[in-house]
Parts: sequence; C-alpha cells; structure tokens
Amino acid sequence: MKAVRVHAFGAPPLLEQAAEPQRRAGRTIVRMEAATVGHIDRTVWRGSFLKHPPFPYTPGVEAAGVVVASGSLPEGQRVWLRGSGLGTLFDGTWCELIDAPDEALGLLPDAVPATLGSAFFSPCTSAWVALHEVARLRAGERVLVTGATGAVGSLLVQLALDAGAEVVALVSDPAQAKSIPSAAKVRVLGDDPAAALASVAADLLVDTVGGAVLAAALPRVEAGGRAVLVGYTAGNALALDLAHFLQRDVALLPLNMFRREAAGRAAAPQLLARLADGRLRLDVQPFALEDAAAALDWIAQRGHRGRAVLVARP
Repeated sequence: MKAVRVHAFGAPPLLEQAAEPQRRAGRTIVRMEAATVGHIDRTVWRGSFLKHPPFPYTPGVEAAGVVVASGSLPEGQRVWLRGSGLGTLFDGTWCELIDAPDEALGLLPDAVPATLGSAFFSPCTSAWVALHEVARLRAGERVLVTGATGAVGSLLVQLALDAGAEVVALVSDPAQAKSIPSAAKVRVLGDDPAAALASVAADLLVDTVGGAVLAAALPRVEAGGRAVLVGYTAGNALALDLAHFLQRDVALLPLNMFRREAAGRAAAPQLLARLADGRLRLDVQPFALEDAAAALDWIAQRGHRGRAVLVARP
C-alpha cells in the first residue's frame, strides 16, 4: 500500500510503499478515504509533541473511511477515526489502509462526506466543549470569538448563535466578513487590535489565536466574566498586569481536549447530525496523498479557512 512516511523531525514527508497491515484482535483495518492534516500532526512532525512514534512513521491523528476487516464492525461500514495513539504513539492515518484501535472509531452517517467525517472531530468538538462544558454558556450572553474564520472559530460562532448568544466575530481581513453568519457582528482586526475592539464588551471570550490578539481581547471581558483559551497560532505568550487582572476577576479557562475527549466523543453524534442537515458548516481543503508536505505548509499560513484533508482519490 501507499503510505506517507516521516524519517526525521521536520523532514519532508514522503509517499512510499509500505506493508499492508494484518488483522489483529482489538483493532480494525480501514480503507482510508480522507485523512486530516492538523496542527497536532504538525507538532508531532516538528518534534514538539510529548511523544512520537518511532521513525520512520506515518503521521495522522484523524481520518474517515470504510471498514475492511474488524472484529467489532461489519465490512463496508463507514467510520471516522480519531486519537487512541494514532499518529502520536504509532503509525497514523496518512496511508491507504489504516490499522486502528477499535476505540478510535465512530460511525459515520451516510449523509456526511468522508472529507467532513475526517475533519469534523477536532474543530466541532473543541468548539462544543469550549462553549458548553468549559464556559457553561448561557443564552443571552455576549460572546467574543477571535480567529472567527478558522475551523474552530467559525464553529464557535455558529454554535454560540445557535445557543442564543450575542456574538462578535473578530476577523483579520475585511474580505473574510462575508463568511460570517449575518446574525453575528464583525470586527476587523487591522493593524491595531485594541482599537478594533474598543467598543466591544463581552461576558465570554473564546480565543483561538493567542498572542497580541488575546492581549487586546482580554480587557474587553466584563468583570466576573470568563475567557476560554483554545489556541495560540498568533503567539504562545501572554503578559498580564496582575494588579489590574485580579481586580477585574476574569477567569482564564484552558481547553485541553485530551482530558475532555470523552465529552467530545459524547457530542460527536449530534454534531455529525448538524453537519449532515446543514445546520453546521465546516470548510475543507483537499490535497492528494502525495501532497502532504504542501498541506502541512498550508495549515501554517495565517488566514487560511477550514481544514486540510488528504484524499485517497482526489
């Protein structure tokens, strides 16, 4: 079979021939139809993750496809795959035949394309858990979302509106405003984030980018409010004036989806149902399997929309 292989940290991923996996107890072989290229894959590839598979390894934490052999699911069953060591402890999903632990699989409805089935879990469940498990969002609250056109940010806007919140979406470019639901208010970041947010007041901030954007957005949270920290693509450091911060009593709440994966998996069926009937929208950008290196570069670009997905047959 064909598989993308990485031979050293940061080395270009190569499409190579690899041995086909053999059926083992407690594991399922899935014919890959789509495999997501995400930031966790990039982190492992760069050597910045806590663990990594032995070299050479096949990256990929998420995918969707069809069961080939399994002791728990029928042949031909459509499934999505996520976690349980895929791409972090052992070979992952960027290959034609995936050898996956049974617990990594979920059922994929027929109405959901494989590209969405591969890409949905991280952004959809992160947005859901951030709002409903971590922030405990209430109807009528004012929510500020940074990075609102990114995969997680766009879903945060949609889910917060659906929950009855008033939403302000922060975008980096005026052209991106057209992709934001009309029910949300839009602020354009520009060269001065603080100025762009000067008139905004929020009960809840959900920040997906970190850095200077988070520093500018945090003071817009009302005293006693909450800020959920999801990502740090714009920088992973934050300086606080502790005296001022303590007086305002804003709770900083980190989102750790490794610890909260059970909550994400519990929410997955209803999120897939919303994707199937159009209540939720998630953009995907397909790449051929041999273009994994280009996909890794694409997700590192500021302002890209949606998720990168490798497809077996573009």
